[in-house]
Amino acid sequence: MQNVIDRLAVKRDDILAKKDDDKGFTLIELLVVVVIIGVLVAIAVPVYLNYRQGAADKSAQSDVRGAISAVEQYYTNNGNAYPGTAQQVDNSAGTPATSIMKLTGSNGDATITLSDKTKMQYYPVPATATAPAGYRVCAVNTGGSGKYYVYDSGLGGSVKASSSINSTNFNTCG
Repeated sequence: MQNVIDRLAVKRDDILAKKDDDKGFTLIELLVVVVIIGVLVAIAVPVYLNYRQGAADKSAQSDVRGAISAVEQYYTNNGNAYPGTAQQVDNSAGTPATSIMKLTGSNGDATITLSDKTKMQYYPVPATATAPAGYRVCAVNTGGSGKYYVYDSGLGGSVKASSSINSTNFNTCG
């Protein structure tokens, strides 16, 4: 009888040992998990980069809208005259010292604050026989897609992406 009990105890120990060996993952299971993570990362990274570029483009557009408000404030405070000199602020390095464009007038100043990595140009447009004086404001964000955004007071409307502005004619906004 003791012999039978000893054999059953040995079989029980073998069964328990096999269950302990089954703990953990096989190499195939680990490879499947790694492949799934790789696919998810391959999908997420380009989406994230496009999101960042879009956000940088929106900040350039927003800076132009802010500049329009500041120029119109200057116009109101300074006898219905726009600033007469062209100005450019390059905050493409993202430093606070270069993030402000100041329009100085005799009856009040107007300040334009730029977002990080934004380059902005204010360009006065002189009056002609058929059109009053006006201005153009354009901006680009170096972290974005490279689109230039422009507002022309003579045309009015909204801030638009421009395909005619590039780095060579940025000083005149077009």
